[in-house]
Amino acid sequence: MGGSSGIGEAAAAAFAADGAEVTITGRSLDRLTAAAARIGGKTVGHRMDAADQIDIDAFFAQSGPIDHLVLAVSGAAGSGPFAELDLAALAAGFDGKFWPQVRILKSALPHMRADGSVTLITAASARAAFPGSAGLAAINGALQAMVPPLAVELAPLRINAVSPGVIDTPWWDAVPADQRKALFDGLAATTPAGRVGRPDDVARAIHMVAANGFMTGVILDCTGGAHLATGR
Repeated sequence: MGGSSGIGEAAAAAFAADGAEVTITGRSLDRLTAAAARIGGKTVGHRMDAADQIDIDAFFAQSGPIDHLVLAVSGAAGSGPFAELDLAALAAGFDGKFWPQVRILKSALPHMRADGSVTLITAASARAAFPGSAGLAAINGALQAMVPPLAVELAPLRINAVSPGVIDTPWWDAVPADQRKALFDGLAATTPAGRVGRPDDVARAIHMVAANGFMTGVILDCTGGAHLATGR
């Protein structure tokens, strides 16, 4: 879910390379068609608005059984200094990421293989302490807080989350190119891995937790060690 670009597309490519039958979803059929062509294998695109319960229900009504579900749906709202934070923007951030992932998971349950897996894509902001990220921390932290109890409640279905750090994806396209480069260079200089992440870095982590039948209730950091560099 959310597979037409960035982390979602890279994760779909990792599963397709492993021989899986992959369905990617997103709001733009043109972008899905292009992504499916890039991914190759047994990949198909299905237009679905993750904020629309009718669309979600219609998707699962025709999907058939699902072995592994990856929730890469995200939004870009909710960041900024707290004293100046527009609470409507924070609500929009929840509407763009938290509620879609929760709605999709709830609707998917009757269609999931009993011992399959669900992987939520959250963000390192949930457990960091960076100025201007309180709103993003709330959104991603809310999702991460659900992982352990859901892993127990929904067993043997496995519930995990992958928590990326700064990844060079279209999520950053709203930032002017020169500012984005300066930001990435600054982060790379203080991160043990010496760079920001790439979508395929996160895709490997997603594939691993989905494929490993002995992992559940896990929140897996994929940050290049950024949390070590900051001491948080």
